[in-house]
Amino acid sequence: MFLTFVTERYIGFNPPASMKNQTTFLLLSVIIFSCVKNPESGNHNSYIKVGRIDSIFSNDLNEERKFWVYLPYGVDNAPEPGKKYPVLYLLDGDAHFQSVTGMIQQMSAVNGNMLCPEMIVVAIPNTDRTRDLTPSHGSEDSDKTSGGAENFTRFLQQVITHVEAKYPVTSYRTLIGHSFGGLFAINTLMRHKDMFANYLAIDPSLWWDDQKLLKESKHLLDTGRFDKKFLYVAMAHTVKKGMSLKDLAKDTTQNTRHMRSIIEFCDDAVSKTSNGMTFESKYYPDDGHGTVVLISEHDALRSMFKWYGLNELSDYYVSDSKQSAEQMIGVIKAHYKIVSDHFGYEVAPDRQMVNDLGNYFLEEKRADRALALFTLNVENYPKVVWAFDALGDYYLHEKDTASAIESFDKALAIVQEKGIAEKLDKLKK
Repeated sequence: MFLTFVTERYIGFNPPASMKNQTTFLLLSVIIFSCVKNPESGNHNSYIKVGRIDSIFSNDLNEERKFWVYLPYGVDNAPEPGKKYPVLYLLDGDAHFQSVTGMIQQMSAVNGNMLCPEMIVVAIPNTDRTRDLTPSHGSEDSDKTSGGAENFTRFLQQVITHVEAKYPVTSYRTLIGHSFGGLFAINTLMRHKDMFANYLAIDPSLWWDDQKLLKESKHLLDTGRFDKKFLYVAMAHTVKKGMSLKDLAKDTTQNTRHMRSIIEFCDDAVSKTSNGMTFESKYYPDDGHGTVVLISEHDALRSMFKWYGLNELSDYYVSDSKQSAEQMIGVIKAHYKIVSDHFGYEVAPDRQMVNDLGNYFLEEKRADRALALFTLNVENYPKVVWAFDALGDYYLHEKDTASAIESFDKALAIVQEKGIAEKLDKLKK
């Protein structure tokens, strides 16, 4: 219903990453459903957007297909030169777009969280879901349209090519699918593993077509190489209330086939320890097929990116710490070397995180650490104006006028900004 309030170009809600007042956040979330106006009529400042709708024509599917794109706040509002983002591709996109984009924003930016990286999200709404997401034609399909996963895979490859040409993205990709989407995610990992780095299969329908993919996966997992691939499988409780996993193992009825198929796949995946794949699974006994989606997405993202957050700096916050500023910078650089190895390309320390740390230590009167952090940002972001502006402010705080003037001059050599020019003019006078 909400989508009827907006045009095809804009959807949803995207507050600034710096928003930390939770009361304001909740209030704006409520306002969405009562005050959003059509951006093509009236004041364009009267709506809040979370994304845009893009589209391509697919020859494989013989139809124009729309997909929804979420961009982190800075992409449209204050783009950083050269900055690119990993991409998350979301199946059943019309059902899960707002929850996943909100979750990623919360986990990557709000309150300084670094549980996962900021990501661009590409959500694929459905047209013929059974046709697109099933890898074989099953006898269960009375409409005779199933088994089109390979065509849909080629369409998805076309979307990836389009996204990489149009948006500031990297080649690091994640795929999330639920139910038939989970079946599709596992099929993609088995047959087209290099399309994505991470795969989340939520309560996958491995019972499909007399467990055809489940049976094939035993050989594929045994003979294939899945180096640097991560698979997370979530399983809901879809049998009668009170039935334990022990009881389930003894049951052979159709009612338990869904869960038994997932358990069989997970047991097999765990046993294949030499194929290079990182595998995790979790059973959610208190969630059904529909409710397991949200909680498993959260858990999987934390597992997929447990190497991303910088947790090694706690010793440097205590006032009597004996660790030097140089040691602190070494910890940061070593951590981002690990992050770069996971991504497969060089990733510089997050500039906002480093800047916030610098301001913290400046307020705590530990100037040596603050200077080391502001200098690190200048080294890593020599074309970003506010890196030099922040360093200039540090020198102002320390009453080093000559160095402040030098930093502000370098900032203005990148971009002429009024606020920096006024500070520099005041210093020179």
